Amino acid sequence: MAGLGGTPVLILKEGSQRTAGREAQRSNIMAAKAVASAVRTTLGPKGMDKMLVDTLGDVVITNDGVTILKEMDIEHPAAKMMVEIAKTQDEEVGDGTTTAVVLAGELLKQAELLLEQEIHPTVIATGYRDAATKAIEILKDLAVKVSPDDEELLKKIAITAMTGKGSGNARGELAELAVKAVKAIVDEDGSVDIDNITVEKKVGGSITDSQLIHGMVIDKERLHPNMPKKVKNAKIALLNAPIEIEKTEVDAKIEITSPDQLQAFLDQEEAMLKEMVNKIVSTGANVVFCQKGIDDLAQHFLAKAGIYTLRRVKKSDMEKLARATGARIVTSLHELTPNDLGKAGLVEERKIAGDDMTFVEECENPKSVSIILRGGTEHVVDELNRAMEDALRVVGVVVEDGMLVPGGGAPEVELALRLREYAATVGGREQLAIEAFAEAMEIIPKTLAENAGLDQIDTLVALRSKHEKGMKAAGLDMETGEAVDMLERGVVEPLRVKTQAINSAAEAAVMILRIDDVIASKSTGAGKEGKEKEPSGMGEDFD
Repeated sequence: MAGLGGTPVLILKEGSQRTAGREAQRSNIMAAKAVASAVRTTLGPKGMDKMLVDTLGDVVITNDGVTILKEMDIEHPAAKMMVEIAKTQDEEVGDGTTTAVVLAGELLKQAELLLEQEIHPTVIATGYRDAATKAIEILKDLAVKVSPDDEELLKKIAITAMTGKGSGNARGELAELAVKAVKAIVDEDGSVDIDNITVEKKVGGSITDSQLIHGMVIDKERLHPNMPKKVKNAKIALLNAPIEIEKTEVDAKIEITSPDQLQAFLDQEEAMLKEMVNKIVSTGANVVFCQKGIDDLAQHFLAKAGIYTLRRVKKSDMEKLARATGARIVTSLHELTPNDLGKAGLVEERKIAGDDMTFVEECENPKSVSIILRGGTEHVVDELNRAMEDALRVVGVVVEDGMLVPGGGAPEVELALRLREYAATVGGREQLAIEAFAEAMEIIPKTLAENAGLDQIDTLVALRSKHEKGMKAAGLDMETGEAVDMLERGVVEPLRVKTQAINSAAEAAVMILRIDDVIASKSTGAGKEGKEKEPSGMGEDFD
């Protein structure tokens, strides 16, 4: 609202809300801190789980930061930015989502104290950016090189990523599956595409029944009961073309005047289908995976020829089959030649947890593999799947980058120590912001200690003391609460997880800090009861 000669002039729609200055900053920081505190208790191997119930009554039990934030129905715009941090972290490196969100929340908490001292947000933003750049440099100094062939170390990285995510005592076996799977799909240029690993979840059995298949598992059964259940030395044809009579592109009518003509027409259709199947048989194929439909009569001919067949296989599965077996996907049946066929030692239909699935195994050099995860209940299997995804992603990142850092809060304590030294050399008001950044780093070891039921202050003092003596890899032993060498313990994380978390947290904190005016338009959508939506707020989840 603006005044013009005493007459009020409406600029915004009636009902719009505007919050400006310190009030806007306070509101945004409070919302962001509320999101950080919601996931904070899940951090580390001793972190607790959250049970999330959606509007349909579906239950998710997890301590995976990004899953919690995705499932929570968050309204506040600043809080949504915190969710974005977690999503970015998850897409880039697959782990460290909770760390990134907790860091961002703590950076804003420290910034709030500086704002109360009348330090301008731009000064804080500049200091935070400098500190983040310096932190990345320090981390690179801390990092240790790792060879992609060092399976033991890769296994330790996978175990660290899985710890606390419901994998229990089976972490060792699952980590081994993750490392073998990633090593199988590394491309010639050293890049790793985790999409080439298919993870199938099946309820039943125990976690230790999970297995790695050097090939593909497809959640489909053979097309016809007369087809063989097992094919050894399989020659596999991948078809992106239907084995059925296609309708004409243009409208056409066929006039039939006698039963003989109708019979001839049907005989011709049958002959065409038989010719299609004969074409497949002539190439020597004994297994067919078809992306499109297959006519019932064609199914009969394929079964008669003893060819194991699946139809309507997903496009993504077809591409993975091509990578696993070396076959080429053919889009025209007439173009199929023996050179297009892939090979597998065994194609077999097996029943797992009551479902028939097709296993394509014993491939020579599969660039696509599958993992079957088993567990007692659906919630266990779902959480196991999230743990496995994290493990696969971090192992993939380390194989690509070849750099890792110690875990257990060690890098954060070292960063806090070195950033305080750096702050002293900067001077000016930015120095206070860099010191605040260093202070915020210590939230990670503090939270790890708190979640393990240890004393925060005692733990932090012990860790600082070791780092001041030059023990850069000293982190928190969750069992004893002592500061020990994390590299010796095998608690390690990829360098990229830490750099991404610090960059994302700093950028989000700076962005939220620089907002000094929030203009919320009046909501036009009415709810189910005909009421208009409330102005966006955090909801009651964070009381």
